Amino acid sequence: MLDPKPLESLADRRPEKRAVSGAALRLAALAKDYGGVTALAPTDLEVRPGEFFSLIGPSGSGKSTLLGMVAGFVPPSAGRILIDGADVVALPPYRRNIGMVFQNYALFPHMSVAENIAFPLRMRKMPRSRIEARVKEMLETVRLAGFAERSPAQLSGGQQQRVALARAAAYDPALLLMDEPLGALDKNLREEMQYEIKRFHSKIGATILYVTHDQDEAATMSDRIAILNGGRIVQVGRPRELYEAPNSPFVASFLGEANLFEVAAVSNAPPMRLRVVTREGLTLAAHQHARIEAGVMICVRPEAIQIGSSGGAAANSVEGRVIDVVYTAGMLRYRIEVMGGRAVIVRRPLQRQVPIFEVGSPVYLSWDLADTILVPNTP
Repeated sequence: MLDPKPLESLADRRPEKRAVSGAALRLAALAKDYGGVTALAPTDLEVRPGEFFSLIGPSGSGKSTLLGMVAGFVPPSAGRILIDGADVVALPPYRRNIGMVFQNYALFPHMSVAENIAFPLRMRKMPRSRIEARVKEMLETVRLAGFAERSPAQLSGGQQQRVALARAAAYDPALLLMDEPLGALDKNLREEMQYEIKRFHSKIGATILYVTHDQDEAATMSDRIAILNGGRIVQVGRPRELYEAPNSPFVASFLGEANLFEVAAVSNAPPMRLRVVTREGLTLAAHQHARIEAGVMICVRPEAIQIGSSGGAAANSVEGRVIDVVYTAGMLRYRIEVMGGRAVIVRRPLQRQVPIFEVGSPVYLSWDLADTILVPNTP
């Protein structure tokens, strides 16, 4: 579940970034079919030089297929893959100047850390002196300067992943692909490695195309994100944009928790407001939008909702009853039954001065006008 509090990527707050040296990636009508089954519908996408760009979506959405075609491991059924304007579809993987980081690290167990990093340089027949200098530089970049002679088996999972990063970037690829690189790590180590990868990205300046199933991970690390579903890209944007302005109920519910209500009727309620009646019979207020009609959905994020024992002065106020309360990592997650038997999710930080409402308690839910998000009711 997307943690609402970051809603800025690390790219928004990193202290430094070197001059862009990454490649521009463009997909033009790229598609893949397997015996009549569409894995990826014709897709157009542009990734900017030096950008950290993530692909997310449910299993079978096409994100790994797309990454495999860019890498050269999966032949496309149609379309073009342009890296800095050159179509690479006909080129084998080793001629695309692309680095790859896998979930299982794929380190050679019989080689030392230094030998693993040097391997792609030796394959390119670089002089020994340049290889030694580059290995030393990469070890310092991933903060493993004292680990050159160790074997992968002597490293932790996070250290192995850093070796894999160093090896993938050792020959200065303009484009770096990462396929679920943190999926095998535990939660704390995964969060630590997110910052390591972003620090690494800021130093090397390569364009990164990153596949993950973890929405929090994508929101924390990415400059922009593409959300896929059913073999299609359904929305592209910055993390905060996708969270606060989803273009469909699927995006709203996939990128974090969402309380979604179907709209039955809409009318003007000056000044500059809409009066919205939901299918359950709730009457809510929203900012006035042009050409908003019945059939749209309303999205209210759980963390935007206040919960209290009396109604507040907010634009929206709904009565309900607590049917479940769960404590999780400093948060209280409530399920509140409102009119029509509908359950509404509320998430509030657990603080000493904040009251806790027990199951069965009558409560009022309230939220501001800006937190009533109108979402087109599209697939």
